[in-house]
Amino acid sequence: MLDAKEDPEAVERFAGRMQVESARLAQLVKEIVELSRLQVADTLHQPRLVDVTAATREAIDHSRVGADARQIELVESCDPDLKVYGDEDLLVTAVRNLIGNAVAYSEPGTRVAVGGRLTDDVVEVTVTDQGHGIAPEEQERIFERFYRVDAARSRATGGTGLGLSIVKHVAANHGGEVTVWSEPGRGSTFTIRLPAAVDHTVPTGAAPAGAGHAAYVDTTAGEDPS
Repeated sequence: MLDAKEDPEAVERFAGRMQVESARLAQLVKEIVELSRLQVADTLHQPRLVDVTAATREAIDHSRVGADARQIELVESCDPDLKVYGDEDLLVTAVRNLIGNAVAYSEPGTRVAVGGRLTDDVVEVTVTDQGHGIAPEEQERIFERFYRVDAARSRATGGTGLGLSIVKHVAANHGGEVTVWSEPGRGSTFTIRLPAAVDHTVPTGAAPAGAGHAAYVDTTAGEDPS
C-alpha cells in the first residue's frame, strides 16, 4: 500500500484484501483458543440445565445472514423441551459450526435442514445439507484439526479447518458424540448426540449423578438424509 499510495484503485484493492485476511486471522485465533480450552477441560465445570431447542434456534438465527447471502434456505424442525446438562454457549457454537459448514459446502438454491429430537434418553441434533457429499475415506478425517475436504472452497468461504474439531470436543465434553452420514452426490447429515436431562427437577447448576458419561451407537450409518 505504501508503494501504491499514489494509486487510489490499488490502495482500495489492497485494503480490501487486508480486511479479508484480517477477518480470517481473527477467526482462526478465536477458534484455536476455543479448541485449546475444550481440550484442556475434560469435563464441564458447573453444568447447567440447557434448553437444546432454544440453543438450536439461536444457532439458526446466527446463521441466517450467511445462508441468505448464498441463497440457501434454513429449515428448522425441533421437538420442544429438549434438555441436557452442560454449557449453552458451547452448544450454540457447536450447532452453529455445523450449520455454517453445511452452508459453505452447499450450492445456491438448496436447503439445510436442522432438527432436534429425543430418542431413548438421548437428545439428537441433526444438520442435513444437499451438498456434494463426502467420500468414505474423507469421513474418517473430517474431525481432525485443520483438515479440509475442499481446501479451495474452504479458503474462499473463510474456513479455518477447526469447526468440526470444535464440534467433536464440545460433544465429548458433554458426554456425547458427533457422527456423520454422507454419500457423494447425496449430501451429508451430521448428528450430535447428548445424554438427555430426563429429570428436570434437579436445581440449575447441579448435574445429576452419572450425567455426561454414556456411550452410544451410530444409528445414522446407511440412512438416507432426505
